[in-house]
Amino acid sequence: MAERFERHRQPWTYEELEKLKLLAKKGMALKAISKAMTRSEESIKDRAKLDGIGIAKLR
Repeated sequence: MAERFERHRQPWTYEELEKLKLLAKKGMALKAISKAMTRSEESIKDRAKLDGIGIAKLR
């Protein structure tokens, strides 16, 4: 069963955006970033697209 995130629809803070940029720059996968930030993969994907942050696609 999928993990539940309790932070549904919470606004992004400046610190979270900086952490997202840092983790994406390190080349972390979407799933790992999601777990580290306790946000859903969809939320992270949407925010990264909005800010023009590239997320690594691991195959």
